[in-house]
Amino acid sequence: MTIGVFDSGVGGKSVANAIKAALPDCKIILKDDSKNLPYGTKTVEEIYNCCKPVLEDLINEDCDLIVIACNTVTTNLIDRLRTEIKVPLIGLEPMIRSASMLTKSRIITICATPSTLASHRYKWLKQEYAADIKVIEPDCSNWTSMIEADEVDQNKISKIIDDACREGADVIVLGCTHYHWIEEMINDIARGRAIVIQPEQAIIKQVRKALGLSQ
Repeated sequence: MTIGVFDSGVGGKSVANAIKAALPDCKIILKDDSKNLPYGTKTVEEIYNCCKPVLEDLINEDCDLIVIACNTVTTNLIDRLRTEIKVPLIGLEPMIRSASMLTKSRIITICATPSTLASHRYKWLKQEYAADIKVIEPDCSNWTSMIEADEVDQNKISKIIDDACREGADVIVLGCTHYHWIEEMINDIARGRAIVIQPEQAIIKQVRKALGLSQ
């Protein structure tokens, strides 16, 4: 089995590594579009024009399934892409449903790009699963660039996480795969105040199911 993994940048590598560790017999083809970063501040049509050729490259390499390891692409475009791409697509989106089941304070924080937060899918997820929950949406718009450049400003990250925890958030959702690379840092900042969640293990379960593999 060949699994394609696509993300705008280095975030996809974290997802690809997790899938490879869980499914070592599968071939993993990872592609990114770092030349067009960041996706999170682009229009939907700009994002589509950037990602579609890369997804077509994965199809041409005979992928049986493609994981879109980009919340921005998933929340804005996955329905459209599924009508155009004839292999199964599995997308990542902010784990609002999981957060709503985990929170005790009824306050959660979603760390995501501006394009993800503005998407119809994200707004639907909030309405469906967090109608009675306070959702904090901090400005993380420069996190992707910091992570890509390997110039993470821990003070800026700490301020955002500390502010969210002071507002009572007890669950922090990483709604961009780039942020997986600073998950340990965020865990350290939030320790004892909030738990941090991201979807890699859930995605592995979806991949197994889609490929007909045992759980």
